[in-house]
Amino acid sequence: MPLTSVIGPLPYRLALAGGWIDQPFVSRLNPEPPGSMVVVSLEPDVRYMERCGLATGTRKVAQRLWPMGLPAGDRMEQVRALYRAENGDRPDPSGSQDMIGLIYPGICRLDYRADHEGGFFPVHIEQCLDPAVAAWLEGVLHLIPVNQRPEGYHPLGEKNLTPDGVRALGRTGSACFDAIVRRDAGGLGAAMNACMACWEALLPQTVLHPLVDIDLRGLLAWYQRRHAGAMYSGCGGGYLIVVSEAPPPGSVQVRIRLGDPTTQEG
Repeated sequence: MPLTSVIGPLPYRLALAGGWIDQPFVSRLNPEPPGSMVVVSLEPDVRYMERCGLATGTRKVAQRLWPMGLPAGDRMEQVRALYRAENGDRPDPSGSQDMIGLIYPGICRLDYRADHEGGFFPVHIEQCLDPAVAAWLEGVLHLIPVNQRPEGYHPLGEKNLTPDGVRALGRTGSACFDAIVRRDAGGLGAAMNACMACWEALLPQTVLHPLVDIDLRGLLAWYQRRHAGAMYSGCGGGYLIVVSEAPPPGSVQVRIRLGDPTTQEG
């Protein structure tokens, strides 16, 4: 009996550099659009922790829509359907990168600009389905469980958004994707480190929050000094994503979904 019989057949989503550029309140300040971010679709061969930035909330909504697995069809239409189902009239909607990372296979660079569909959906998606690139990325990305976001946590209590900061954030996504395609661990780590610096500058409570009693900043810096780079999988912690040729102790590796959407019989 496969694990998917317990956790469901839908993929997970890992976000790398550039996160938050998919939100219009961020992208509208970008003086040099588009800004980019990177998402990676993961095979469901591990049950990832919830409230850790791997789109598990969006995945639950998708499971209600498609209990047998992702259907065939137009992927962007599926993204829009899932976006509507999750967000409705929520005042703080989740970003479309959650849905895209679940539905689109492979490694995707998502380009956002505020004058395209209000900034809610990307103006362009650059997709990499190269098995050699995916195998390389699987070999250098390592996830270390840190914590789940506590109940009541909200990352937007403090905003220091500036055009220069938003420009820098969007550039980390394009640098991240370019480094992945080149199979450049140093460049990938640098882009992830730069993204974390942008998060802390623009939205400080993504890293420092009164409800999070773990020294996220200190832990991040420790791994960044010893490896090519590191960033958190989501706001308030989650998994620490470390770029390293050798697996750090206690880490797990990911498996990237490259094929067509999977379905489950019965």
